[in-house]
Amino acid sequence: MRAAVVGVRFAELDWQRTAMGEISLRRRIEPVTGEPVHEVKLGDEFLMSDLFTAGEEELARLGLAAAGGPLDVVVGGLGLGHTAATALAESRVASLLVVEALGPVISWHEGGLVPLGGRLAGDARCRLVHGDFFAMAAGDGFDPDWPRRRFDAVLLDIDHSPDHVLRAENAAFYTPEGLRSLSRHLRPGGIFALWSDDPPSASFGAVLAQVFTDIAARVVTFPNPLRGGTASNTVYLARHGEG
Repeated sequence: MRAAVVGVRFAELDWQRTAMGEISLRRRIEPVTGEPVHEVKLGDEFLMSDLFTAGEEELARLGLAAAGGPLDVVVGGLGLGHTAATALAESRVASLLVVEALGPVISWHEGGLVPLGGRLAGDARCRLVHGDFFAMAAGDGFDPDWPRRRFDAVLLDIDHSPDHVLRAENAAFYTPEGLRSLSRHLRPGGIFALWSDDPPSASFGAVLAQVFTDIAARVVTFPNPLRGGTASNTVYLARHGEG
């Protein structure tokens, strides 16, 4: 682990080698807004930022609004914690498992290096699980202590989109076979919700429809203070119809 400060407007809070490449956590002052921004880079690619969080937050709001209650929930991808924190703000959530493949990301939250870390670590309903979401979806599920446990909602924000994945092997998840494996870990009527940085895809909607019911693609629009105007993400919603 390494921490370094460069000037007063930029700080590298951590840098580590992982099986997926070098990962770094940085904090900087955004010149346009004057606000602090936390960013994560994996290799040369920007992986996540808290400059824009509306899409991650709406992933939780929309996904849980479509589910019943009380809720046992999985979040795939911890990141800077915005999806998980929004889910925990919902009183119907009885338990939350957050699956994260990169150990340093979990350590940032547990060590208070990111703003939402204390909120997640301090909530007894929340467990941070170090693991590969996609391998767990294809196997015995997301709870290492309870094989084949079923959940009321799975909220996924790992890849940029079904067509723009972080690792080539992730692409198998976004097929009918991959999604059927995921559906085994949902209770009847449970919700699968997916964040995407791309506009709604009719072809991926058709793939979802082979496995789930009540398919919807919601466009989340939010202000873009850097370029002016607005930006948008997509949240896909699908229901496990098995009775």
